[in-house]
Amino acid sequence: MVLEKLGRSLHAAIRKITKAAYVDEKAVKEMVRDIQTALLQADVNVELALNLCRKIEERALSEKPPPGVGRREHTVGIVYSELSNLLGKSGRLQLQPGRPNVLLLVGLQGSGKTTSAAKLAYFYKKKGFRVGMVCADTYRPGAYLQLLQLGEQIGVKVVGDPEARDPVRIAKEGLEKLKTEKCDLILIDTAGRHKRERELMEEMRMLAEAVKPDHIMLVVDATIGQQAKDQAEAFHSAAPLGSIFLSKLDGSAKGGGALSAVAATGASIEFVGTGEHIDEVEPFVPTKFVARLLGMGDLETLLKKMEEIPAGERKTLESRIALGKMNLREFQEMLEATQKMGSLDKLLSMIPGLGISLPQEQLKIGQEKMKKFKVIIDSMTPEEREDPGILNASRIRRIAKGSGTSEAEVKEMLKQYEMMKQLVKSFAGGRMPKGPLKKFFKQLGYS
Repeated sequence: MVLEKLGRSLHAAIRKITKAAYVDEKAVKEMVRDIQTALLQADVNVELALNLCRKIEERALSEKPPPGVGRREHTVGIVYSELSNLLGKSGRLQLQPGRPNVLLLVGLQGSGKTTSAAKLAYFYKKKGFRVGMVCADTYRPGAYLQLLQLGEQIGVKVVGDPEARDPVRIAKEGLEKLKTEKCDLILIDTAGRHKRERELMEEMRMLAEAVKPDHIMLVVDATIGQQAKDQAEAFHSAAPLGSIFLSKLDGSAKGGGALSAVAATGASIEFVGTGEHIDEVEPFVPTKFVARLLGMGDLETLLKKMEEIPAGERKTLESRIALGKMNLREFQEMLEATQKMGSLDKLLSMIPGLGISLPQEQLKIGQEKMKKFKVIIDSMTPEEREDPGILNASRIRRIAKGSGTSEAEVKEMLKQYEMMKQLVKSFAGGRMPKGPLKKFFKQLGYS
C-alpha cells in the first residue's frame, strides 16, 4: 500500500478509539497525539500537523454526534474529514472527447516526468482516448528514445526530432502532426527544469505560449517531501499551473509531506504514481485516499479494477461466485484474474476492514506461492481440476512430481482452495466476511 507506514500508524490510532470503553477526553487526546506523531514521521509540515490535530481535538470534544451516530463513529468521521481537507481537492483536469486536448508536462530533472507521461497516456488510452506524445526534451541525451520505447510498449504514437535543438519548433510541429492523425489527447514531454535556471524557465513560458495547452501538469517527485511546496510555488509563478502529478509515492517515507505541502499551495493534485509499472497510476481523490489510509477501503476503485478484466473471464467468475461454487480450474482463473487487477497489497487495501498492508518481502512470498499454485493445477488432469475430491495420495504424489513441487505444497494448495471455496460461498450469501479472507492471505505468506 502507498504510504504503508503512515497508514498503519493512523489505523492504529483510530483503533484505540473504536476499541475504547468510553470515548472521553483522555481517549481523544491519546488518539490525537498518535495521529500527530504519525504525520510528523511522514514528513508533514509541523505547523500543518499541529493545526490539523488541534481541529480534530476541538471538534471531537465539542461536537455532538448526529442522531443515530455513536461518538466513536463520529470521532472517526472527524479524522477522515480533516485529513481529506489537508490533502486538498482534485478534479481540475477535464478532458473533452472528440477534440484535441493538449497537456504540457513540466518538472524538475529526475522527477520521473517521462515515465509519468507514458503512465498518463496508458491511463487515458484505456478510457478510449486516441493518445499521442511529443518529445520536446532537447537537453537530456536519450530522452526521445526513452519516450519512443515507452510509446511502443503501450501502443501510443510518439513524435519528435532527436537531432533538433529548438523545443518550441519540435512541440509545434509534433502537435500539428498528431492533430492530423486525429489524436484527441496530446501529451508534450519537456526538458527537466531547475527553478534557478532562468533560461529553462523562460523556455517553458515560450512553450506554453506557442502550443497554448489546455492544461499544464507539474510532475513532482514525492521523495523530496516538504520541498515539494517550493517547487509548486516556483512553477506556478512561471506558468499557469493546472495540476500536479505526484510521482514515486510508493517508495517514499516522505510522501505524506509532499502531499500535504503541495495541497497547502492551493494546487490540485490530479494523479499519483503508485509503482514502477506503467499501469501503476491513480487519479488522486483525497477522500478515497484517506479512506484507504484509515483502513476503510475503496470499493469503487476495486470494482473499476474488476471491470478491466476481460468480460468473458469476469462473467465466469461472477457466475461461479453467484452460485457459491468453484472447482480447481476456476480457482486458477481467480488467481490469474487477481494478478491482472494489480498487486495484492493494493487490492487488499481497497477492501473495507481488512486491515492488511503487506511489506514487499511478504508480498513477494505471496506472489510466488500463487504462481506455484498455478503450476500445480496445470499438472493435473482435466478430471482432477473439475473434481478435486478424487485426489488421493498416489495422485498427489504424481502431481507433485509433474509440477516440480513437494507433496506438502500440493496439499497446501488444496487447503487454500478449500478456504477460498468457503469464501466464495460467503460472497454468494451476500456477506463480506473478514476472518476467512484475512486467514487465506495470511496463509499465502502474509501477516
